[in-house]
Amino acid sequence: MSEQSATDGSPAVAGDAPTATPPVQRWTRRAPWLAGGTALVVVVADQLTKLWAERSLTRGERIPVLGDALGIQLIYNPGAALSIGAGSTWIFTIATTVGVVAGLWYSWRVRSRAWALALGLILGGATTHLGDRLLREPSFGQGHVVDFIAYFDWFIGNVADIAIVVGAGMFFLLTVRGSTMRPEATEVTETAGPGEAR
Repeated sequence: MSEQSATDGSPAVAGDAPTATPPVQRWTRRAPWLAGGTALVVVVADQLTKLWAERSLTRGERIPVLGDALGIQLIYNPGAALSIGAGSTWIFTIATTVGVVAGLWYSWRVRSRAWALALGLILGGATTHLGDRLLREPSFGQGHVVDFIAYFDWFIGNVADIAIVVGAGMFFLLTVRGSTMRPEATEVTETAGPGEAR
């Protein structure tokens, strides 16, 4: 077998494990705007689809879309996913408020477009859910969330739930890849120009 050169110019020794290199990241000061814009799109889409569901659907009646796998069914959920904690709406309101504040803080500091998109999806979903908790019936802080997308007989959700799940998935993948939200202290700060964003 011929000897290969290592990246530092020295010959590679047989059996050496390849050195993992961290992902190359570029930064942009516009990332917070991407996060905010994404969150706004999620809020608008979620509220418009909920408005449609309330005006067009009969509560509790299921309309098949893909057989038993996917359907449309209007319910009002006082709890979390799977209607967990239906008698503890205030707890979810407080937890969602904390999540929105944390999302805003991280979104303001983010400098990676990929992270900005993930944060925007989660922030938008949490914000529109918080609005439901605060402003919908039966009372302030104890509002019931409008759910209408039925998955088998497992649970019924909405557009905000989809955004949160996709954002959380991106969050996990970016973390596994070793990507960071903003430059470390030893890295070069934000760059400008066409190649500034990740």
